[in-house]
Amino acid sequence: MSEMVQIALAEDASEAEQIQALLVDAGIDSEVAPDDDSDSLKILVPEAAVEAAQDVIELAPADEETAPEL
Repeated sequence: MSEMVQIALAEDASEAEQIQALLVDAGIDSEVAPDDDSDSLKILVPEAAVEAAQDVIELAPADEETAPEL
């Protein structure tokens, strides 16, 4: 199994779910984990899918309030 790598940081569970939905639609597995340094949630994907996941997030329509921190 491939190592999981952080590709985004969601401010809350709702934002994490939105990001995961984008990744699922693109066929990319993901996990959510708490960020030890803040109240945010880390979005993790397999190392082999990092570039594809970043592309999905960057190309997704988003406004400034909901855009995930990469």
